[in-house]
Amino acid sequence: MSAAAESVTTDLTVGGMTCAACVSRVEKRLARIDGVSASVNLATGRARVVHPPRVAVAELVAAVERAGCTAAPVAEQPEGPDPAEDGGDRVRLVMTAALAGPVLLLSMVPSLQFPAWQWVCFALALPVVTWGSYGFHRRAWHGLRQATATMDTLVSLGVVASFGWSAYALFLGGAGGIGMRMPFSLTAGGGGGAHVYLEAAVGVPVFVLAGRLLEGRARRRGGSALRALADLAAKDVCIREDGVERRVPIGQLLPGREFVVRPGERVATDGVVVEGASALDSSLLTGESVPVEVGPGDPVAGGTLNVGGALVVRATAVGADSRLAAITALVADAQAGKAKAQRIADAVAGVFVPAVLAVAVSVLGFWLGAGADPQAAVTAAVAVVVVACPCALGLATPTALLAATGRGAELGVLVRGPEVLESLRRVDTVLLDKTGTLTTGRMELTGITAAPGEDATDLLRLAGAVEHGSEHPIARAVTAAARQRCGEELPPVTGFAAGAGVGVRGSVEGRTVRVVRPDAVRGALDALRDALADAESQGRTAAVVELDGRPVAVLTLGDTVRSGSWRAVRQLRGLGLEPVLLTGDRAGPAHAVAAELGIAAVHAGVSPERKAEVVAELRAAGRTVAMVGDGVNDAGALASADLGIAVASGSDAAIGAAGLTLVRGDIDAVVVAMRLARRTSATIRTNLVWAFGYNAVLMPLAAVGLLNPMLAAAAMSASSLLVVGNSLRLRSWQPAPASRRTR
Repeated sequence: MSAAAESVTTDLTVGGMTCAACVSRVEKRLARIDGVSASVNLATGRARVVHPPRVAVAELVAAVERAGCTAAPVAEQPEGPDPAEDGGDRVRLVMTAALAGPVLLLSMVPSLQFPAWQWVCFALALPVVTWGSYGFHRRAWHGLRQATATMDTLVSLGVVASFGWSAYALFLGGAGGIGMRMPFSLTAGGGGGAHVYLEAAVGVPVFVLAGRLLEGRARRRGGSALRALADLAAKDVCIREDGVERRVPIGQLLPGREFVVRPGERVATDGVVVEGASALDSSLLTGESVPVEVGPGDPVAGGTLNVGGALVVRATAVGADSRLAAITALVADAQAGKAKAQRIADAVAGVFVPAVLAVAVSVLGFWLGAGADPQAAVTAAVAVVVVACPCALGLATPTALLAATGRGAELGVLVRGPEVLESLRRVDTVLLDKTGTLTTGRMELTGITAAPGEDATDLLRLAGAVEHGSEHPIARAVTAAARQRCGEELPPVTGFAAGAGVGVRGSVEGRTVRVVRPDAVRGALDALRDALADAESQGRTAAVVELDGRPVAVLTLGDTVRSGSWRAVRQLRGLGLEPVLLTGDRAGPAHAVAAELGIAAVHAGVSPERKAEVVAELRAAGRTVAMVGDGVNDAGALASADLGIAVASGSDAAIGAAGLTLVRGDIDAVVVAMRLARRTSATIRTNLVWAFGYNAVLMPLAAVGLLNPMLAAAAMSASSLLVVGNSLRLRSWQPAPASRRTR
């Protein structure tokens, strides 16, 4: 047996990671264990560890803890964000900002400096440097003990160095005199000891805390798809033993045991119907728009909704073997991977912080070795650390996402995160789900054909009256159409009866009315065969109305196309994208919708697993794929595509797995989503280029003494403000008219 076959995979939830350097440190610590390899995802806060069976999970957890983070197996970790933690971070940020504001203002505007201003600033800065920056200091100290450095190390060192030098200047360097005004100098040694750098000591933690709070909120949304799938699964089940029913936790259900599914309940797990007949709404799992009629011997899938009568089902697959569990695992696998940009950031972070510290130490040694004034040497080294603090880097992505989310909400689009935005400029294929995405997802009456000599409106009124007693989706559609078209209250019905999988019957105004499936008709259908053939060719569902035993009309029902779908498909082509229809529905309805919208490529009748396979095949062929869907059956494809776009009227699982969500009803918001996502991606790239370029330019200036810490802090603040300002431009962004691109 191969080593790969002998390995097992364990997913850990990792807490305490704040930057890409933390990811690198955790991966390296896990890799020190013989035979272990790990991939850590900062966005989802999870580590996927491949290890030999001899390596216990507790050993993996201990390795992560030695790296300065917390860890727990995913199954033991409670789902969802910790509201207390989020609230604590918010309180810390607000109080730190309130204390830092006056310090920044007084330190950087000399005309506002009143007698003893520096001591007031010192008093205000002390809690910021200690309590407000405690998390940075704690993580930096732990990294120091482990001989590693992260962004927290730079933040902590910059804060401590700036505050320490300010304390020296106040108490021993002559800056504590009443009436002192701090001179402004562009160089490291300018102004002598009368410089204090409290603005750097308080500005750094405020900006970094703000950026990390926004980034943390975005990361914690990463588990929403898995939580939605967990919510879809049954928590308990009504089992039947020896004719006695009792409700037990779902974990006690074993294969071969029988359980009861009442109307309105979801099927607890995969199984086979033993007793009863009903209709199951499987749209969330298969994309099938028409409820499936089931009876004894028919297979059923866990998570489907019983919209008809009571069923007794024998379980065939439970727990991890169920179809719903397989879809859940598919989404988890897709989210466990790393985007290319994230891998690059991890690699850069592994050398960035140690390089900055090495540069600072080298600058200090060079200045002292050259015989320079110790104050100038220390000031230059502190300037290098302060100017390299990653405020702009921390704000580059979350501020752009915040602005894009606000503007997107106004335009009907919600931007989720950066990890699916990196390849948007290369997207060339858009996979479109049918049910609930291109179509409304609801059964509607699309036509009625009456036999010669019959009144179609009157027949619809009679059919609507008898269907009023049923809760079947077809019955609801017929009743709604009858009320809308006939413009009157439906007449009363006597002797109502419903046959599972057949239809309904009743007496209306003294006449016997039946609405049934075509194969359940008793009389001759000669006059209505053309209407039935048309319904079949269009992929529609047909029901026959019988009046006193005579077939008199054909009702055609189907899922109707959304009003904006045609325009959306045309505009997608205008963007140079190829639309492809990908649906779990039958071939007939799928090809009918594709023909109506002008979509050439169609994949119909595909399972959730097959949808993800189609995405993988297209990507393997060199395509960059965007997937648009709304159901649980789309979640795997949404998560594995280069870009997932979910319709907000769909399932929470689809929304959670997608990178973009359409929060308005019209489907042409897909086009707006594509344009806004491309603009957001470009904004994030611009921000990151500025954040890295700023360090590349100003660190050498600080090293040669052309920046003192005050100016370095001002440059750091300006860098952050420029990043925020560039992001806020998204608030006024307007989608341009569609135009064809040449690729």
